Amino acid sequence: MQAIEIREFGGPEVLQLCQREMPEPGEGEVLIRVVAAGVNRPDVLQRMGHYPVPKGASDLPGLEVSGHIVAGDLAGTSFSIGDEVCALVQGGGYAEYCVAPLAQCLPVPNGLSLVEAASLPETYFTVWSNVFDRGGLKQGDSILIHGGTSGIGVAAIQLSKAFGARVFVTAGSDDKCAAAIKLGADYAINYRTENFEEVVKRETDGRGVDVILDMVAGKYLSANINALADDGRLVVIALLGGAKAELDLSQVLRRRLQVTGSTLRPRPIAFKAAIAQALQKQVWPLFEDKVLKPIIFETFPLERAKEAHALMQTSEHVGKIVLVM
Repeated sequence: MQAIEIREFGGPEVLQLCQREMPEPGEGEVLIRVVAAGVNRPDVLQRMGHYPVPKGASDLPGLEVSGHIVAGDLAGTSFSIGDEVCALVQGGGYAEYCVAPLAQCLPVPNGLSLVEAASLPETYFTVWSNVFDRGGLKQGDSILIHGGTSGIGVAAIQLSKAFGARVFVTAGSDDKCAAAIKLGADYAINYRTENFEEVVKRETDGRGVDVILDMVAGKYLSANINALADDGRLVVIALLGGAKAELDLSQVLRRRLQVTGSTLRPRPIAFKAAIAQALQKQVWPLFEDKVLKPIIFETFPLERAKEAHALMQTSEHVGKIVLVM
């Protein structure tokens, strides 16, 4: 099969088209003939040498795919050979065939194409796990989403609004702020020209927000803490601004704040299976009812993966970048 491998750690140019043996599914796994694969920030970090591959996972990049089941362990399941699915995987998505745990496969929502479906697993698994499970967002709460026009951001905006929250986002330009508002955000803050802590406090009458979804960390920590309401929850999912910062623990104590975070890739299959079940029950119907919609910024053929990564690193995209086989 054709695949994209990382020749050595470095820039987008280290991604190269190669020939690999087709993977074989094991117990509880299926083989997917891939139609499309989502491009995500962790793929970029892996390419640069900053995101180690978990033991036993494919060294090929790619954490989400869509396509057709062509083989595997289907006993006792509702899936059949030939079914269209999308799946969260530990690696190997940048290829014509990919093995996925069956428990991490989901049917393609009615009305969506396979290209659109490829943009869903990594973002929606991540948002559900961190915003709703860890962050405890509920109807009537408010949330601040950093990186509001990233793949994670556009999913978080739509899901938070669908479940009745008031949504603030940060983005790096007025155009991106406008895009976030169009997606449903109540307030978009250009972090280059405005102080998000001050805006949030002003627009909430000094209260702050209940949940913050943060992929920056580092220098944002202090302002995030100040922007939280009492009993607020800060959920960190990436470290684009650095891994270290000073934390005022007196605020955590006095205001009963929670600072938490997670990374999805190394978690066990059973953990991800529970998220998949929640998504199929509570989120997938929202796609079919047109409450949620995939936001695809641009697609690239597999052999142009380096161009997709170069675009990802500009941060000019709004929504997802997808590779098409």
